[in-house]
Amino acid sequence: MKKGYKKPNLESKYFDQLFESLPSLEGKTVVITGTTSGTGYTAAEACGKLGAKVLLLNRPSERAKTSYEKLKEATSNGSFHPIDCDLQSFASVRECISKINDLCPEGIDVLCNNAGVMALEDMPTGDGYDVQMQTNHLSHFLLTKLLWPSLEKAANEKGEARVVNHSSGARNSVKKLEPEFLEQKGGSLGGNGKSMFFGGGRWIRYGQTKLANAAFTAALHEKLQSKGSKIKAIVAHPGLAETDLQDTTVKEGGLGRWFTGQFMKLGQSQADGTMGILRGIADPSIESGTFIGPKGMKGPATTFKLEAKYDNPEIRKMIWDKSCDAIEEDFIVN
Repeated sequence: MKKGYKKPNLESKYFDQLFESLPSLEGKTVVITGTTSGTGYTAAEACGKLGAKVLLLNRPSERAKTSYEKLKEATSNGSFHPIDCDLQSFASVRECISKINDLCPEGIDVLCNNAGVMALEDMPTGDGYDVQMQTNHLSHFLLTKLLWPSLEKAANEKGEARVVNHSSGARNSVKKLEPEFLEQKGGSLGGNGKSMFFGGGRWIRYGQTKLANAAFTAALHEKLQSKGSKIKAIVAHPGLAETDLQDTTVKEGGLGRWFTGQFMKLGQSQADGTMGILRGIADPSIESGTFIGPKGMKGPATTFKLEAKYDNPEIRKMIWDKSCDAIEEDFIVN
């Protein structure tokens, strides 16, 4: 594995002001995937400080143990509960559900599908799907489906619940969500080209996953609206946020060290990059079908409408059908 890159250590400009504006989350349960570092860690810490019960879904690792201990030290307002969940395995996702339900008899107020990988090699998971697509979208689709009864319980008893998905600007790097990337074709989806700007296979697959995150939100929102549901479907993007994601991608050969160090100087801090999902989790003004994030690569997390390239009948139906095929279960929104 290659060395990482030299981070610019960007200062936060907006996060503190947003955090101070958010209401207490006391009495609420928030489930977040991918909390060992990056935006997931910052979101978990913020939710804990606001008083929430926070479930931390991560692959079993020393990083998961260390981050859990750090979160407990950071605040005693809320509580943190680690759950083993490997998003590269449908079986692992299914296995964690009973543990989550045991911890949350009152239901789940927010499911934040945050975890993600970026520009990995063209390889399949044990389930046969592209490692990026299964981690970033398909397993989150399964997790949402399996936790739906808990989300409905909280929504019915408290007035609302939320599903917050995490996309990125990479959704704009591909023209259209293509069905083959949602099929059991891992390892044969474009090779290992690493050019971010000239159609490298690693980046095309990543762009497809981030477009899938947004399309899933659009499809879920449409179904929720048609049923008059109290559950909200929300999606966010972090802008160009300085997290461990870039460092991991450099080490995996998906980005060059010098280029990454220079490019990240154009971005924003990890905390500022977390503002989109944090607003999705905790801002009472956010409605279903909202996209939250900076207007460009950095800046305050503003709201805008879902975009036509994925919020249309063809794409909404395709991603739902293909995702149900992948998990081999129907996901019926009542």
